[in-house]
Amino acid sequence: MTVKSGMLTSLVASLAVVSLLGCSNEQTTSTPTVDHLANAVASAERSDTYRARDDYRRPYETLQFFGISPNMTVVEIWPGGGWYTEILVPYLQAEGTLYAAHFPAETTSDYYQRSRKNFLARVRDHANFSKLIVTEFSPSGTQAIAPAGSADLVLTFRNLHNWYMGDGDKAVQQAFRQFYDALKPGGVMGVVDHRLPETRPDEDMESTGYMKESYAIAMAEAVGFELAARSEINANPNDDADHPRGVWTLPPTLGLGDENRDDYLAIGESDRFTLKFVKPKT
Repeated sequence: MTVKSGMLTSLVASLAVVSLLGCSNEQTTSTPTVDHLANAVASAERSDTYRARDDYRRPYETLQFFGISPNMTVVEIWPGGGWYTEILVPYLQAEGTLYAAHFPAETTSDYYQRSRKNFLARVRDHANFSKLIVTEFSPSGTQAIAPAGSADLVLTFRNLHNWYMGDGDKAVQQAFRQFYDALKPGGVMGVVDHRLPETRPDEDMESTGYMKESYAIAMAEAVGFELAARSEINANPNDDADHPRGVWTLPPTLGLGDENRDDYLAIGESDRFTLKFVKPKT
């Protein structure tokens, strides 16, 4: 059969279009990226009680803001009952390393002893926690929270006020200095705590559980950290930080019991600042 010139040109053009369409189909069927952090937050292994607080603590957005990745070495300071640990363990299990720097074993505080004991029991009894490395931390402690210069990320959630109420500036700077020493150059310290309005007297930090954001920044910079970013991820405009029993008036503690309970539940958990600091590379 004889193919005329015009027909040949049309045939070549048609084949070219088919070829391009084939390439396009190959490109659009590539494997989607797995969001390991979202999977960890959504894990069925998390307790329902902890999951109920996600709307206030926003773990996915918070950990993203701090720049976490699955292959990092991470130190969680004073994990308490393991609210964040439940998320960090499965997220880091395959490629990363997680240190849980809990209350010191020799603490004289009954509350700290109970919390540490319960946490250790949970780690021992749950197979998912088998790779977790438990260390200890106190502002004046001498035991390393992790090997010096080994960590990519140190995280502390709602702990700053405890150190300040214990021994003021000294305790806070001692804590931050330990975090600085544990981090690699370029490593990140993530801090979340209850926020005291800047217009309030500094004395209000001594007993309310609320801290000024400017104070946290000043203390971190005093030991060598640089402020990289701040976020309103954990802000709560309904909280004016002025309650009879400080931050413990609000959920989840509800320190006044049934007194005005519905009002405090309507406010929700505290207004919080979220700060990202970096240890300089040089």
